[in-house]
Amino acid sequence: MGGLEGAKLLLLLLLLLGGAGIAWEPHKGKCPPSCSCTKDSALCNGSPKVPEGFPPTLLSLSLVRSEVTHLTSGSFLETPSLHLLLLTANTFSVIGDDAFAGLSYLRYLFIEDNHISSISKNALRGLRSLTHLSLANNHLQTLPKFLFRGLETLSHVDLRGNPFLCDCRLLWLVLWLPRVNASVGVGACAGPTPLANRQLQHLDPDTFHCRTVELSWFQTLGEPALGVETFSYLGEPHVVLAQPFAGRCLFLVWDYMLQRFRPDEEIPAPSVVACKPLVLGSRLFVLVARLWGGSQLWSRPSRGLRLSPSQALAPELLLKPNDAELLWLDGEPCFVVAEVSKAGRTTLLCRDGPGHGFYTRQSLHAWHRDTDAEPLELAGEPHLLLASASQRPVLYRWQRGRFSRRTDVPEAEDVYATRHFQVGGDVLVCLTRYLGDSMVMRWDGSMFRLLQVLPSRGSLIFQPLLIAGDQLVLLGSDFTYSLVFQYEPDVGRLKLLQELGPPVPSAPRAFSFISVAGRRFLFTANFKGPTQVYQHLIQDLSA
Repeated sequence: MGGLEGAKLLLLLLLLLGGAGIAWEPHKGKCPPSCSCTKDSALCNGSPKVPEGFPPTLLSLSLVRSEVTHLTSGSFLETPSLHLLLLTANTFSVIGDDAFAGLSYLRYLFIEDNHISSISKNALRGLRSLTHLSLANNHLQTLPKFLFRGLETLSHVDLRGNPFLCDCRLLWLVLWLPRVNASVGVGACAGPTPLANRQLQHLDPDTFHCRTVELSWFQTLGEPALGVETFSYLGEPHVVLAQPFAGRCLFLVWDYMLQRFRPDEEIPAPSVVACKPLVLGSRLFVLVARLWGGSQLWSRPSRGLRLSPSQALAPELLLKPNDAELLWLDGEPCFVVAEVSKAGRTTLLCRDGPGHGFYTRQSLHAWHRDTDAEPLELAGEPHLLLASASQRPVLYRWQRGRFSRRTDVPEAEDVYATRHFQVGGDVLVCLTRYLGDSMVMRWDGSMFRLLQVLPSRGSLIFQPLLIAGDQLVLLGSDFTYSLVFQYEPDVGRLKLLQELGPPVPSAPRAFSFISVAGRRFLFTANFKGPTQVYQHLIQDLSA
């Protein structure tokens, strides 16, 4: 015989043994109407409310087929000595906070065969002696998180016979079952359809997807921009925007008083296309790539000093730069600048030791009008992926102090830009196509192979970002909404998460992420509108 069944049998025996109708003496109280009472127990049938007038020494109470609609706080304060409480075949549908307050000696609580559809998370608070609990055969579709918190003495729990919806609201119960030191009967799921008739104790918590992500508008920042970079300098987060129409690299910092981003400093840079920062201790370098007037390196030697121009960069090679990226090679920082003109060349610039500037380390292929450069690592070796207007993306490998062509990306014509991300041991690339479908590919050890195709007419940016453990991929568009995808490792595909906005980014050219003051923000640099800032929000659906 199970523990709960044995306890209920004990209650019936107590009631039967007192069935001779032994009444209390007047000074000890009277037996309320609709109740049959003995010295230590009472059975109440059809009561219009929770009966009152019991002596404080009552040990067991059974409330059957009552007309009570709601168990409110302190419903049993007049019977503090109860050891056993049975509530069955009643019409009440809700059990509120602290409904059993004051019952610190209660060991057996049976709430069965009622119409209960809702129970408060604090309904059982204070039942520190409770060993046997049954909520069997009610109308409960879920149970609130922390319902059993503080019930350290529980040894038997019965939840069977409820039409549980096994969704995120019950994830806590699925996690609780294997950890609790008690015998628990939970029964089967009534839904959703894929889980119908599955036993709760056999559910895999990993099949629950109970964490949702949302990007919500936070701030608008002035002028259009072609690029945005985020970085940390001397322990503080910074943002720099490449604003060609305003002719500057604009630096932003977080205003802790106003809780907003504000301008901090700027570099005059007419026709700028990229502002790429590099932090080396207290020194800050910024590569300023410009369409006209030559590209420059600006630097700040230490805190408190302003940025100033320090070097002209490969004026004979960088005639019309389109992209600039930072990478580390043989322990030294380098910049690679993608050159889109036929007369110029994509150029690798590396630092010539401490205290020195950046020199031309290597010129890559000419005449191909490169539009984008993406540094990445494959099998522990530095690589470089170049997208060009005249050929498929080409992969280069760093060997013996130089980049050498390794392979190209098959079936990837007209790719404007490339970005990569890693999931576990896999390296994946996002290939942006303005007139065709953008693609996600996975490196198989020798080449990139197609994983997924996404319609993307009008897109010049397809960028992955890892934010708070979520691998997001953003697909910008000049013609329609920009889309936010989330990578699902278990299926190896991108799943649409949301449309970005409102406000909708207008011709986005770059995305970047920064964490500041315990909050997470996404910046979108827009060519036909102001820069927009969105806050990354996480909602736990199991709460």
